[in-house]
Amino acid sequence: MEISGKLTRLREFRRSDGPDAFAIVGDDRVTRFLSFDSRNREAAQTMINDAVQRAKIRPRNEYYLGMTELGADRLIGFCRLGLTGVRAAKLGYAVMAHHWRKGYAADAVRTTLEFAFGQLDLHRVTAAIGPDNVASQNVVERLGFVREGLLRDHVFTNGAWRDSVLYSVLADEWSVSARTEARSG
Repeated sequence: MEISGKLTRLREFRRSDGPDAFAIVGDDRVTRFLSFDSRNREAAQTMINDAVQRAKIRPRNEYYLGMTELGADRLIGFCRLGLTGVRAAKLGYAVMAHHWRKGYAADAVRTTLEFAFGQLDLHRVTAAIGPDNVASQNVVERLGFVREGLLRDHVFTNGAWRDSVLYSVLADEWSVSARTEARSG
């Protein structure tokens, strides 16, 4: 599976992506915003190997995809849709620190939502974001997500419990948001 946006391409992970994945999930600057601690090289490779295996499961219950720059093949991040409940999914994503502030996260999330509400015919997508991750909150808000509230002590990471801000976007909200963005973009 492969889907492309204006800046990024989302593709299935390959076992050879381990070193690039380590550059993302082994970096404390990135993982301080994620729901898990930084991983060593071996754990990063295991993460990739497991994602490769889960992609073969049918029916598929997640789309965990590597993010590359459009026209390139090396990972700069990842985006994940974990299917939950009835026509619903949880969204997660990360971008390599030296690729921050270039629009890659917004493009990958937009592309993922087009897939989620189009091909997958989902009704609802949520994102749980750390309260200190203002950049990520801005990404989802610009894309039409609505802040629902605070999940107290939601994840245990970096030796402490951390809250998460819960956001969601519904299919009908996304179609309005996408049309508005297309006119203004």
